Amino acid sequence: MRELNCDVVVVGCGAAGLTAALAALQNGAKVIVLERSTVEDRGGNTRWTEAMLRMTQDGDPSADFIKRFTERAGYHVTPEFVQATAADYDSWPALVKALPFTDPELLSTFVDGIPGVLEWLRRHGISIHTSIYPLPPAVRGDPWPGIQGGGLAIIEALFPEIEKLGARIEYETTAVRLLTDDDERVVGIKATDRNHAGVMIKARGVVLACGGFEGNPEMTVRYMGPEARYLRPVARGGWYNRGEGIRMALEANAAPAGDYAECHRQPIDPRSNRGESLVFAYPLGVLVNARGQRFIDEAPNHVSGYLEEPLRALSRQPGGIAYFIFDRQIEHTPNWRVMVRSDQPPIEAPSLRELAKRIGISPDSLEATIAGFNRACPSGPWDTSKFDRQSTGTLVPAKSNWAWPITEPPFGCYPIIASNTFTFGGLKVSPKAEVMNASGVAIPGLYAAGETVGIFYGDYIGATSVLRALVFGRQAGTQAAQAARQQ
Repeated sequence: MRELNCDVVVVGCGAAGLTAALAALQNGAKVIVLERSTVEDRGGNTRWTEAMLRMTQDGDPSADFIKRFTERAGYHVTPEFVQATAADYDSWPALVKALPFTDPELLSTFVDGIPGVLEWLRRHGISIHTSIYPLPPAVRGDPWPGIQGGGLAIIEALFPEIEKLGARIEYETTAVRLLTDDDERVVGIKATDRNHAGVMIKARGVVLACGGFEGNPEMTVRYMGPEARYLRPVARGGWYNRGEGIRMALEANAAPAGDYAECHRQPIDPRSNRGESLVFAYPLGVLVNARGQRFIDEAPNHVSGYLEEPLRALSRQPGGIAYFIFDRQIEHTPNWRVMVRSDQPPIEAPSLRELAKRIGISPDSLEATIAGFNRACPSGPWDTSKFDRQSTGTLVPAKSNWAWPITEPPFGCYPIIASNTFTFGGLKVSPKAEVMNASGVAIPGLYAAGETVGIFYGDYIGATSVLRALVFGRQAGTQAAQAARQQ
């Protein structure tokens, strides 16, 4: 067994891990970073993300940032516990500090940390640009900023920085369990390398920044239910996120937080190898399941109906798959292909019957479904630049907007599955990114950042995951290094 020593060991090297490592190094700590992937795949989910940021063009958090998180802070929190958070954090009852909800102090730390961390990153060569998410124009709203070059730019900018400052990076090395002393203080990590040989790393502080558990089918089904068997990570990096950080912290009596029963889902083409092979054009046609039947309103009047809701419904369909059916009239929507990021062409056929055969569903069923849909469609005109209220009326389920008859060959199809972008369940942390135990006391020597921190309940609040990684990564690295120096 190899034995290593450092001040701070960081588990994971996506945006959260790299910012934690860089912050710790800049605060004088000796740092070791564990990365379970190869050099080529390093960076986890960050490597593949577009890295959009829920901010104004002036660099401030969006006007609805706090409101959205407050509305989705948890489930049915007891009023007296909410009232207790009006006091200073240090005077909160320990029970409240361990509760599974996104508390005001944590949210305040998140929001207040955004401008500083982005200015910090700019000094390391990371810039911001306007980014457009591939939703229909009526749903998209004003464009948000994003990292120029996406998450890969974070990886390529920060790795040379931490290497220059002396970080030791252990590739193809997986954390197995936390090391603790007689007082249950975390004093390091036990890991295994590519040959399954033990690596014992003694440290004064440990930062868990190793993602969620979207790459672990046992954990996803255990926490999220049978439908999770049909979910696959949205990109290659997600397969490396297998939940060890969360598991080992829970075994050390850490308090859970975030919604363990849910994840952030995105619609992807299962035929594609491309990361985030998104297919968001489905509101321009109809979605049918493997039985050839419609099962949702493809174009509802509320924006949230285009994100998590339809994909949860899709996951419950036979085989966890659906088919986006359209005809030649889709070409009337300018730049509709921008809403499809698959590298695979649509499946096409001269008739609906032939299309059904090519995708392996009942021709009779598909023809009957489309015939019923066509009869319910209004006569137009249709305007996809807005919610045009051209609906199918009493058809169940209705299509509330952009309902035109699917009649003009050639007919096309994209298969769609719901992907698991990242899981919501994680660890409860203090405003200093300290992992709290189940009794509401910070576990000495243990910190967490990124997906490993649980702050989402029910629905994902868009364009905040990279910000969470950056803010709490910097906080965790700074606090761990300062605590190590005091020791």
